[in-house]
Amino acid sequence: MFRYTRLTLLREIGLWLITLVFLLPFYFLIATALKPDDEVYSGSPFAFPTSPAFENFSALFAGQGQSNIILGLVNSVVITGGSILALVLLGSLTGYVIARSTRRWGRLTFYLFLVAIVLPVQLGAVPLYVGARAVGLTGSSWGMIILYTGMMLPLAVFLYAGFFRGMGIEYEEAAAIDGASPTQVFFRVVLPLMSPATGTVAILCGLIVWNDFFTALIFLGGSDSQTLPVSMYFFIGSLVSKWNTIFAIVIVSMVPILTFYLFAQKKFIQGFAGGLKG
Repeated sequence: MFRYTRLTLLREIGLWLITLVFLLPFYFLIATALKPDDEVYSGSPFAFPTSPAFENFSALFAGQGQSNIILGLVNSVVITGGSILALVLLGSLTGYVIARSTRRWGRLTFYLFLVAIVLPVQLGAVPLYVGARAVGLTGSSWGMIILYTGMMLPLAVFLYAGFFRGMGIEYEEAAAIDGASPTQVFFRVVLPLMSPATGTVAILCGLIVWNDFFTALIFLGGSDSQTLPVSMYFFIGSLVSKWNTIFAIVIVSMVPILTFYLFAQKKFIQGFAGGLKG
């Protein structure tokens, strides 16, 4: 039976203090984004603005061309969403085949994917760009989805293969006995059981794709399909020291990925715990 003791109270107070410490940067971010220009450099940086200036957010709609924040936000959503869908489909299929293979090539292929995770993508940036430009993958959202899928596929396969190896084959055998085809076994039985792994792959790979600046700048810089980090780069370059507007841009860039995490956090936590329950 649970008893609320003095030690429990001290633990709760400690947790609340730790939470406040972690939330302090978010408060500073929001408070600065809402301050008018005359309050940014006067008074305490932690003081909440006396008259919140929401025009700092409306200024984001004024960006044009390479500084178009709204267009960059839409492009990031499309590219990140398309990459996640492709990674979940291809990563789960590849990881399943490798995990269920009893031959030597399955283990060898798994090690090759591990090597691909360790190697930095920047090493192959030049030949990758030359090849992508030759086949018309630069400057388009579809091209970036294909590129990000290829770059992040080793990580997705590694995560899925680890989960598949920890899952028994009893459900697959039962479905096969009932007359299900291999395709039906995978999509109707195996993949739903892998929802924790899918949540982990979606969040980890989605965060990397969403925040990526280097690849997007090289392959999309100057085009109408450039992502939010690249648009923020050009937009902030024109602001110099207007920190209230800069922080407003940061908040806008955080909202979509935080919203996605709130919906997928249960599967993400289950994925890290390595469990298939729930």
